[in-house]
Amino acid sequence: MQTLSLKTTVTTIAAELPGAAELFRRSAINFCCAGDIPLRQAAERAGLSPAELLAELEALQRMAGIEAPQETGPLIDHLLSRYHETHRRELAFLIPLAEKVERVHGDHPVAPSGLARALVALKAELEDHMTSEEQILFPLMRQGQNTRISRPIMQMRHEHADTVRLLQDIEHAAHGMALPEGACGSWTALYTGLRKLTDDLVLHMHLENTVLFPRFETPEAAIGA
Repeated sequence: MQTLSLKTTVTTIAAELPGAAELFRRSAINFCCAGDIPLRQAAERAGLSPAELLAELEALQRMAGIEAPQETGPLIDHLLSRYHETHRRELAFLIPLAEKVERVHGDHPVAPSGLARALVALKAELEDHMTSEEQILFPLMRQGQNTRISRPIMQMRHEHADTVRLLQDIEHAAHGMALPEGACGSWTALYTGLRKLTDDLVLHMHLENTVLFPRFETPEAAIGA
């Protein structure tokens, strides 16, 4: 994230700052359908101090990616093992669980209708994206290539934006992942897993967009992206 201030929209912060979405959920701040408002306004609507909320977000910003390796090769290895493999494994678990919850609780007023479909769309988008990184982009980076790499990076950035939109669809279908009173174990496990998956994805994209990609971009390419 380039800037973080009380003028930054809630939607932008949730999409780009690791941990922000969960902070907003705890603070009853809607960052999906009603998130295109400045942070100051969102804090005031929720009865919170704008300055204190900003300070919490700044603390998250300082912590973002602090545990990731700094060298390019180990960082790529970290992305592959910590995120690529994890996303695949967790989506394989969450999609049938979402289908079960929708089937069993479809008549509940806050049933996550359409959630399984949104997760299937996310899985397809991520699989194409991660395969492109694994087979094209990351090998070029390991070779230290700069001349042929600007276009693949630009494409990955565009696909990250697509992933953000899919995450917003998931947040909407899951009603902000707020469990109803008396929710069963499956529903609870589903939303617990979704929170982790969505937060992981934001951190994954943050590491690539702000740490890894800029190492291989020319100034012109970075501006164009």
